[in-house]
Amino acid sequence: MSVGMLILPVMDGIGKYLATEQAMSPGQVSFYRFIVQLILTVAAIALVSGRPGFKSNRFWLNILRGFLIGGASLCFFAAVKYMPIADALAIFFVEPFILTALSALILGEKVGWRRWAAIGLGFIGALIVIQPSFARFGFIAFLPLGTASLFAVYMLLNRSLGVHDGPMVMQYLAGIGGTVMIALAMGIGSVVGITDLAPSWPANGLSLSLVLLLGFLAAVGHGLVVLAFQKAPASLLAPFQYLEIISAVLIGYLVFSDVPSASKWVGIAIIVASGLFIFRRERIVAGAPQA
Repeated sequence: MSVGMLILPVMDGIGKYLATEQAMSPGQVSFYRFIVQLILTVAAIALVSGRPGFKSNRFWLNILRGFLIGGASLCFFAAVKYMPIADALAIFFVEPFILTALSALILGEKVGWRRWAAIGLGFIGALIVIQPSFARFGFIAFLPLGTASLFAVYMLLNRSLGVHDGPMVMQYLAGIGGTVMIALAMGIGSVVGITDLAPSWPANGLSLSLVLLLGFLAAVGHGLVVLAFQKAPASLLAPFQYLEIISAVLIGYLVFSDVPSASKWVGIAIIVASGLFIFRRERIVAGAPQA
């Protein structure tokens, strides 16, 4: 889980670089991310397991996972084209709160007043980050919220589907779902003239190399997360999501010279503290030993 969380912001950095420095639309970046993931996972399954390795016990639900992560990736790559990665990721960090709320509303899990209070506090932290971002970037600042909402449902499906299928099959089917979803979005975007969904080819060897690396990191990073959720409970793994901020800040500073402002650090601290409290309460309620 730790390795996966440190890898994923590198993928975000590549997506931002392709969009800002290589003039590739976020839609095209997202499409390449999923098509390369699909090709790599198909090759890996064929090499290791052959035809039986492609069998899924929850085919359509895994395709739905692909649609969800496809939409989440598209929203996030569009956001980081205009925003610093750390800012977008800080807003995205409301995802654990959305996941907790959905667990209560959809799965019927009991969520006490302490966790609801922490959810409210976490959203206040998100607003502290969003407010200056909204003043500067407009409604683009809400795209990471879309990512968080879609990713929370994706994580719910990870919880339930991980016991039925292996991580390679889940990644292969997510690659199909994500590719189809992005292709449909780009088709609609081309018709209505949305430039952030415009199709394009890699402009040079660097673009092509980064596209291939992007898909590889996506397959490995998300594959590690799926594998982690098969091996350990969500309440134990969820706090590791905050390791993403380390890679995000480093990449933002080293590659794009972005540094979060003081107010954004305050918002990030509130979000992280609230999230950690929620995970601690989940472990207490579940009767797990405290680390």
